[in-house]
Amino acid sequence: MPRGDLLGSLEHIVLLALVRLEANAYGMTIRREIEARTGRNISIGAVYATLERLEAKRYVRSSLGEPTAERGGRAKRLFRIEAEGERALRSSQDAIRRMAFGLRKRWGTT
Repeated sequence: MPRGDLLGSLEHIVLLALVRLEANAYGMTIRREIEARTGRNISIGAVYATLERLEAKRYVRSSLGEPTAERGGRAKRLFRIEAEGERALRSSQDAIRRMAFGLRKRWGTT
């Protein structure tokens, strides 16, 4: 993966959340998924800024869902990961795995 294509940590986490959430991925569910799995408190603004950056890179695509009563008749902006985003995520995961290889002994974990 060329240097400019490496994912930032928040991009990486957001893409993982999209994979987990599948068809139910919109701003608040993505935020909740990240907070529940990482314990990291993240603003909804940071989530949307990251999603917009990922969409500009063509790693994700957004579409408007149906308007819902719970949202006052507003539609949700749904996100899904694209094939290029999955490639970038896999490549990033592989790079992290290679960097961490052999460090378990140093960290005292199994």
